[in-house]
Amino acid sequence: MQHKVIDAKDVVIRFAGDSGDGMQLTGSLFANMSAVYGNELSTFPDFPAEIRAPHGTLSGVSGFTVHIGSGHISTPGDYCDMLVAMNPAALKTNARWLKRTALVLIDEDAFDDQGLAKAGFKENPFAELMIEDRTIISAPITSLTYESLKDSGLDRATAGRCKNMFTLGMACFIYSRPIEYVYTYIENKFGKKHPELVAPNKKALFDGYNYASNIQAIPNTYHIEPAHVNPGLYRNITGNQAIAWGLLAASEKSGLPLFCGSYPITPATAILEELAIHKSLGATTLQAEDEIAGICTAIGAAYAGDLAVTTTSGPGLSLKSEAMGLAVMTELPIVIVDVQRAGPSTGIPTKTEQTDLNQVLYGRNGECPLVVMAAHSPANCFDAAFNAAKIALEHMTPVVLLSEGFLGNGSEPWRIPSMDDYPEIRPPYARQCDEGRFNPFERDPDTLARRWAVPGEKGFEHRVGGLEKNHAGVLSSAPENHALMVRERAEKVARVADCIPPLAVDGPSEGRLLVVGWGGTYGHISSAVSNARASGTEVSYAHFDYINPLPKNTAEVFSRFGKILVCELNSGHFAGYLRSVLPQFRYMQYNKVEGQPFLVQELVSAIEGASGSAEE
Repeated sequence: MQHKVIDAKDVVIRFAGDSGDGMQLTGSLFANMSAVYGNELSTFPDFPAEIRAPHGTLSGVSGFTVHIGSGHISTPGDYCDMLVAMNPAALKTNARWLKRTALVLIDEDAFDDQGLAKAGFKENPFAELMIEDRTIISAPITSLTYESLKDSGLDRATAGRCKNMFTLGMACFIYSRPIEYVYTYIENKFGKKHPELVAPNKKALFDGYNYASNIQAIPNTYHIEPAHVNPGLYRNITGNQAIAWGLLAASEKSGLPLFCGSYPITPATAILEELAIHKSLGATTLQAEDEIAGICTAIGAAYAGDLAVTTTSGPGLSLKSEAMGLAVMTELPIVIVDVQRAGPSTGIPTKTEQTDLNQVLYGRNGECPLVVMAAHSPANCFDAAFNAAKIALEHMTPVVLLSEGFLGNGSEPWRIPSMDDYPEIRPPYARQCDEGRFNPFERDPDTLARRWAVPGEKGFEHRVGGLEKNHAGVLSSAPENHALMVRERAEKVARVADCIPPLAVDGPSEGRLLVVGWGGTYGHISSAVSNARASGTEVSYAHFDYINPLPKNTAEVFSRFGKILVCELNSGHFAGYLRSVLPQFRYMQYNKVEGQPFLVQELVSAIEGASGSAEE
C-alpha cells in the first residue's frame, strides 16, 4: 500500500519489553544505523534493577530510548513518538511517556489473558491507560517470526529469539532506516561462531520490514534528514567507552603504561571491560577481589610510575575511601572514576543519579582534599578522562572523575579527534637530588606538586606512606610539620584552578537569572534554557565541569546575576557546596531524586518559576 511520507526534524522511539526480548540490542542497532545515516542522536538505556525479574512483570521491563534528528540533539527526549511494547507490562510502565500523536506498536501474541493479568490489566489495556486515541499498531510479531523462520532449521525457542529483528525491521520501515547496517552487524556477530544464525536473523529483519510496508495500520512513514555536522570521522560512543579511550589517549600523551585495578560494579564495569580489550595499547587491567584491592593495586601502580586508574560506583567508592586518603597522603597520581547510581546501599543499581557528590567532597577522614571533576555528556567523557589524567599526573594528586549511569550507558555521535590536537602530559619527574639525598615532598614553587621518583633509580630512594612525614620523607608527628603539610596539600589542589578553563556563560553575561548545573544534566538544562528563552524568559546558563577547585572566575560570574538556580539530581549537594565556598550569594534549588534524568519540560517550569518569583 502507499504510505504518506512525512519529513520530521526529530523523533523519539522507545523500545520496551522483557529482559529476554532483546530491546537493548534493538535500540542500540537502531541508534547505530541512525548514526551511520548521519543523524544526530542521544540514547537512554533503562535496565531493570533485578537481575532476573519474573517474566512479564512490571519490574522486569527493560527499555531503550533513541532520539534522532536532523539538528542538534542533546537529550533522549521527554516523550516518545513511537513506543514498541513487546508485552503488556512494557506498555503499562511506558504509556505515560507517549506523546498525544504517538504510534504504539505491540506484539499482540503477548497480550493474552496471562500477560494482561501479570501486568495488572483487567480487560482493555488501552482503555485502562486512556491511550485509545493513539495510533495502535497491533501485530502478531512472535507468530510472524515463527512463520518467517519455519524453514530455517532453527528450533522454536531459537527462532522466537529473532522476534526483536522482526520488530527492528518494522521500525526501520516506519522511520526510513537503511537495514544494510544491521545485515553487516549480523554477519560480524554470528559469522564465525554461529553461522547458522546469520540467514535467519537477516530474514526476520527483512520480513519485518516487508510486513510493515504492506499493512494498512501504519498510516505514515517518516524521513529524518542527516544532520549538518563538521567534517570528520564520526562514530556512536557510550560514556563508558569514551572514558576508557580518554584514559588510553592520556597514556599515549604521557608516554606511560596504563594500569586499571577495579572490581566490577554496575554501571561502571564496562570501563574495565573496554580497557581489557586494549593490551596492544599498553593497558594492563586487574579484576581485583574487592573494591579495596582495586584502588590499592592502582596506588601501587602509581608508585611504580604508571598512569593508574580505578573505576567504581557509589557503594564501591565508600569502600575505597580509606585508600583515597592514602593516595592523598602519599601524593600519588591516580584517577578514580565514579559512575554514579541511585542509592543508598545497593539502592536501584541500574538507575541514574548525582548523589555521590557529598561523599566525593567530604567522605574521608582527616583534612583530605582532592580534585573533583565531572563529565557532562557521553562524548565529553573522552575529554574529561583525558583531562583528569593530565591533572593527576602533572599535579601529583588523586583526581575523582564523576560520571553517571545516564552518561555511562547512554550514547551520542562522537567526532574522532586527532591526537595532534591534544597536549603532551608532562609529569614532574625527579631529575636530580640536592646534596645527594632525594626529598620526596619538596615542591614545585608554582603548582606545589611534589617530584615523582620512580623506584629503582639510584639516589632516589625514599619512603611515602600513610603516616605523616616532613619534606625529606622522614616520619614526623610535630604539630608544626603536620599543619604545614595539611596547608600545602590543600593549596596544591586549590592551585589546579590556575590550569582549568574559566567558567563560561551561555547567554547574556549578566541579568536576572543564572541557571547552574554540573555533570550529566548538561543536555537537559541547556535544552530547557533554550526553550525558556524562546518563550520570552530572560535566563543564562553556567555549567560546571570542574567542582574542586571551582573555576577562578566563579564568584565574578555569579555577582552579575540577581538569582542563581542550581539544578541537580540529588537533594542539593552542589548547592550546599556553593553555599560553603561562596556564601555571599543566595541560591535557589531545583532537585530530583527519582533514579531518572530530568525532563526538559519540568526544568522549563522551574526556570520560569524562578524567574518570576519575588526577591527573597
